[in-house]
Amino acid sequence: MKTNRWSYRRLTLLTIIGLLLISTWTAKPSLGAVPKLDSIRVAIFLQFPGKYQVNTPVATLSSSGGLSVGMRKPSGTEAWTTLGADVPAKFAVDDYKVKIVETGSFDTALKVQKRIQSASGAGFITSLTKNGKTVYQVAEGSYSTAADAAAALKKWSADSELLGIAGGVAPVLSGPLHLESAAYKTRDEAVKAADTFSAAGIDAYIAQRSAASYTVMVGAEADAASLELIKKKAGAAGATLKQASAEPYLLYRNDHTTSGKAANPAQLFAFPAGTAKVWVAPRSTASIKLTERSNRTYRGEFELSEFNGKLAVINELPFEHYLYSVVGGEMSPSWSIEALKAQAVSARTYALYQGFGFQIAHVVDSVTSQAYYGTEKEKPETIRAVDETAGEVMLYKGKLIEALFSSSAGGQTADAKEIWGNSVAYLQTVSSPDKVSEKNLHQWYRVALPSGLTGYVRDDLLDDTGEVNQAGVKTMKVNTEGTKVRVLPIIQDSVPLVGQLGKGTQVAILDRVVQNNEMSWIRGPFTSNDLVASMKGRTSSAVSGPISSLEISKQGVSGRVTEMLVNGSPLPIKYPDSLRGALGGLPSTLFQVDETAKVTMIGAGGETRTRSTSAQPIYTIGADGKVKQQDDNLFVLSGDGKVRATTKETSFRFIGTGNGHGVGMSQYGALGLAQQGYDYSYILKYYYKDVTIAKE
Repeated sequence: MKTNRWSYRRLTLLTIIGLLLISTWTAKPSLGAVPKLDSIRVAIFLQFPGKYQVNTPVATLSSSGGLSVGMRKPSGTEAWTTLGADVPAKFAVDDYKVKIVETGSFDTALKVQKRIQSASGAGFITSLTKNGKTVYQVAEGSYSTAADAAAALKKWSADSELLGIAGGVAPVLSGPLHLESAAYKTRDEAVKAADTFSAAGIDAYIAQRSAASYTVMVGAEADAASLELIKKKAGAAGATLKQASAEPYLLYRNDHTTSGKAANPAQLFAFPAGTAKVWVAPRSTASIKLTERSNRTYRGEFELSEFNGKLAVINELPFEHYLYSVVGGEMSPSWSIEALKAQAVSARTYALYQGFGFQIAHVVDSVTSQAYYGTEKEKPETIRAVDETAGEVMLYKGKLIEALFSSSAGGQTADAKEIWGNSVAYLQTVSSPDKVSEKNLHQWYRVALPSGLTGYVRDDLLDDTGEVNQAGVKTMKVNTEGTKVRVLPIIQDSVPLVGQLGKGTQVAILDRVVQNNEMSWIRGPFTSNDLVASMKGRTSSAVSGPISSLEISKQGVSGRVTEMLVNGSPLPIKYPDSLRGALGGLPSTLFQVDETAKVTMIGAGGETRTRSTSAQPIYTIGADGKVKQQDDNLFVLSGDGKVRATTKETSFRFIGTGNGHGVGMSQYGALGLAQQGYDYSYILKYYYKDVTIAKE
């Protein structure tokens, strides 16, 4: 969870009126009142530029007890239709798309859809009846404007492989413009009416306008001219139609995308942008599964709408039930109950502080707000922690605090100013017992291989030889055939290996460190090109390479880096915590830099010289008195007997502690305090200075 928002949000009167229709936020007006939230709105998918952009073109919901589907209106929610147990319902915005092909062959449709998918497109396979036969339509995308769809049309029209599969038929635009019939009281009546248009070869769909009102919508056009052509064709068939209004509707379509089969299509509900808020609730006490979010299941109900041109998927549920999941998502349920209680109060306070931080939602489901994974993270102990602190929040001078927390403070929490540049009275630096994250972890040795390369080997894979090499450096022997030497002291199969060693190979020991964890970590080495790429878009002005030096120039009260010099000039960042992203995604800003090519030497006359790049040669004098230029990596023995591995080419390693911004409560620190016997109230007041814990 990370934020730099330090003031309460002010809502205009119009916004407040709108929000009252969809939430039950209440707070007593008296001084020092404790705010209360009955239900919370969590954005699972949302297009909110600058804050949260996680999108899906379609959302698939199901429940073991069945679903009720309807609309949310100012007057309340209306149930329009139902689905049975475990029957999936798919939802999408009725917007602009590229219709790639219409074919009577499902095999062809499936091949087209797979080609779209392989080219990073969003393909839909739907079916309908025309001229007495089933045809399959493959459409791509979900576009809010005709212009955006036209740009996509140009792209797909140039895909020769796609055109070949589609039989050379050129893609066309489709859109949300429809003609509409008169209303029917039952769906069966609407189906019979739709058959008339289908027999004439016209696209026709059943649409629902209320719990007892159905119509037939004809055509799916992107512009008025195309719609007029459909109108003439329908008129020739003897039908009288009018243009469909944008008032809320559910347009029924048969979808084959997920199953990949012609039989038993799923029900797809398309709804209009701007006006519709589709409401989906379970028909029993069972949770709702959302396929597109890793098949997670959720308490409460769902609202689906169009927001900022994309499908918005909002989970609305009782506030305290939301916290059951957040506590389990933010902390291990196996941790001490007092740490879990501290997390419950922090999470409750943080969520309340946000208000409607995302315009149509209070929070989002990621660590942009708080980790929320639905029912899978609920455990008996997380439920207990929430229930035993029900309604409790933290206040500073009678107002909610922004209860920030992070995984590990690395031994010392950050002052708010050294992270975001703003001082906050209750967010000050304190020492934190975060080493609890290192319990039972392996030690790793940084070793020098016979080839001159360096890397890390886990301690149980090496045996002590009791010997030192000619430089006086301790040596150890590999005890397992095929031992992997890793770039960092942790097993990460996605990271290339330095190499593999045979049993009996001797290596020189350069250092011993604990396995990478939330307390202690190492990142890199990063080349100049790596860092330039990482800085792109993350600095207020462009940084050009090559980077030859990287130095810490300023640190905050906790020791965190607040300014870096790149080639002698300050790295232009928005606020200090931005350094994490700019420097390759570091866990925290509590670090030191190892410039691997940098070597400082003392000459015979006591003068020093520093080499920082390969452009500055180093010469050594051997035992035979001969001078030689060193073109390989060097191992330098310092005056205190420590060996440092240096490289010919410039690169940078970061050695640090902590995980996250470090402001407020450290989660591992809370665990450490709980294990020392402190209760949740003490833990909270330790990390948040001068706060009170209040309950309505």
